[in-house]
Amino acid sequence: MSGYTTIRVDVVGPLANVTLARPDVHNAFNDIVIAEVTTAFAELGANKELRAIVLAGEGKSFSAGADLGWMKSMIDYTADENVSDARRMAGMFRTIDRCPIPVIARVQGAAIGGGAGLVAASDIAIADDSTKFAFSETRLGIIPAVISPFVIDRIGAAHARRYFVTGERFSADRAEAIGLISESVPAAELDARVQFVVDSIGKCGPEAVAAAKQLVFDVTESPDFDTALTLTADGIARRRASAEGQDGMRAFLEKRKPRWVEPSS
Repeated sequence: MSGYTTIRVDVVGPLANVTLARPDVHNAFNDIVIAEVTTAFAELGANKELRAIVLAGEGKSFSAGADLGWMKSMIDYTADENVSDARRMAGMFRTIDRCPIPVIARVQGAAIGGGAGLVAASDIAIADDSTKFAFSETRLGIIPAVISPFVIDRIGAAHARRYFVTGERFSADRAEAIGLISESVPAAELDARVQFVVDSIGKCGPEAVAAAKQLVFDVTESPDFDTALTLTADGIARRRASAEGQDGMRAFLEKRKPRWVEPSS
C-alpha cells in the first residue's frame, strides 16, 4: 500500500504495520492523518489474508494528539465545519475500533489526547513503561468528546471522570491499572512483547478471531440478557458447524495442529 504522506503501511505476510510518520510533531494528527488512517484501516480490514495489525508511532512519541497548526485553523471554523471535522475524526476511531483484524497498539513516549484515543480504540495496547498518558483537552478549554465513547468503554466512567476533568498526566503503570493499556514492559522488551501477541493471534482460527471480536460488541450492545443469550447460542452453533471450527476441534482431538497454523502443501 502506497501513496500516503503522513503514515507508512507495510504488509509482510499476515501482518500489517501502520506507522504514524510525523516524528517532528510527535505524530500529532491533522485532517490528512485522519483521512489516511481511516482509509488504511478500512482497506486492511478487508484483507482476508491478514491476521493482525500493529499501530505504532515513529520517533520519540506514539502520538501527541491533535496538531497545533491544525487546531489553530479550527478557531475560525463555522459550526457546521466543526461538526464535519469532528465526525471525520470519530470515523477514524470507529474504523480502528471495528476493524475485523485485531489491532495492537505499540505505544512509547507519550499518548496524549487523541493519541490516547487511538490506544483506547485498539484491541490490545502494549506500552513502554516510561510512556506518559493524558486526556489533556480540558486544559485547552475543550473536551475529549470524540474519543470518549472508546475511552469510557475501555477505562470505565469512574476513571474517565477523574482524568477527563483533571487533564493530568499519568504513568504507564497507572494506564495499565485502569485498563487503558493491556500491559507495560521495559522499552527493551516492547517489540518482543508485541510480537508475542501477534504470534499468539496467529495460532487461532482467523475466522474465529474476527467472530470473537464481533462477539464482544454483540454482547455489550445487546438490549437485554435474553437477546445476548440468543446471539451467543447462534454464534457458537455457527462456529462449531464451520469448516474452520470442525478442523480446529478435530485437530485438538487428533493431537495435531489445525490447518491454519500449518504451511500449505
